Amino acid sequence: MSYEIKKEKYFTVDELKRKLEQYCSYQERCHKEVEQKMFDYKLIPEAKELILLHLMEHNFLNEERFSKSFARGKFRIKKWGKQRIIRELKFRHISSYNIKTALKEIDDQTYLQSIYDITERRNDVLTEPNSYKRKKKLIDFLMRKGYETDLIYKVVQETLSDQ
Repeated sequence: MSYEIKKEKYFTVDELKRKLEQYCSYQERCHKEVEQKMFDYKLIPEAKELILLHLMEHNFLNEERFSKSFARGKFRIKKWGKQRIIRELKFRHISSYNIKTALKEIDDQTYLQSIYDITERRNDVLTEPNSYKRKKKLIDFLMRKGYETDLIYKVVQETLSDQ
């Protein structure tokens, strides 16, 4: 019977500062992600505060910048709707002010065009012959994407009436 002894590695505060600077430089991070990373390193509260302060002072950690980048990216790449973006930002403990600022990054015209495009694409892929079931599948898909209910019903109605 063999047992593995897990040897933990310890870091100084300066080493952890550098590690977390690299972590934040690689990709925009929110406070929650950085705090989770520090929790993984099992830091004492005083060291956490010291490092967080350092990261904010040197602009490695900026919630407004993170929320704007997050909203732009998730909309542009994953075609998420505003409701889903809001939900994900709230999950990351982003303030309402920063959420509102982030949503301004999404152009209304592009947003509308996006929902029409993904509805058309999804409708072309669906093989459901029953129009009611097809409509429900489209609506469910758009709800999961995080678009607003009134907008979904309008777009789905227009898309299905064109056929």
